[in-house]
Amino acid sequence: MKSIAVDMDQVIADFLGKATKAFQERFNISVSKEDFDVAKIEAQYPELAHQFYLMINEPDFFRDFELEDQDAVPVLKELSEHYEIYIATAAMDVPGCFNAKYEWLLEHFPFLNPAYFIFCGDKKVVKADYLIDDNVKQLQSFTGEGILYSQSYNEYCTEFKRVHNWQEIRTLFLPVKQ
Repeated sequence: MKSIAVDMDQVIADFLGKATKAFQERFNISVSKEDFDVAKIEAQYPELAHQFYLMINEPDFFRDFELEDQDAVPVLKELSEHYEIYIATAAMDVPGCFNAKYEWLLEHFPFLNPAYFIFCGDKKVVKADYLIDDNVKQLQSFTGEGILYSQSYNEYCTEFKRVHNWQEIRTLFLPVKQ
């Protein structure tokens, strides 16, 4: 059986939706979801960089994310009948997120095997046939086939097959090609 590793933030979980809302509430600074980029925020508001890092490391910050796409749940459920599904999240930069991410995954994807939840840094350590991720750097170091989950900040990239939503992922992987 082939395997698919799926990134969490901005692929199945809406990190940017929560981050922009929290940034507005905490710091009274409005940034659109499309314009929110951690590196740009740190450069533009260097005095807030450390506070932002502390905020996203709070134990419950990652617990109440919305789904990035409502179709992620039924499509992953269907894919799990034909593929080994791994969730691979680059969580090492935000060690406070582990419990919240784990609980979030159990709540939204109870049909997935928690033993296949991978909390890592560089995803080159993930051994799967495919990786669906929004982060070009992660796809570049991955040793299987990388599939880019489209976001405004990765529009420039043409080196990977691109998907825009979970229905496109379903079409790409089903029916299973032998």
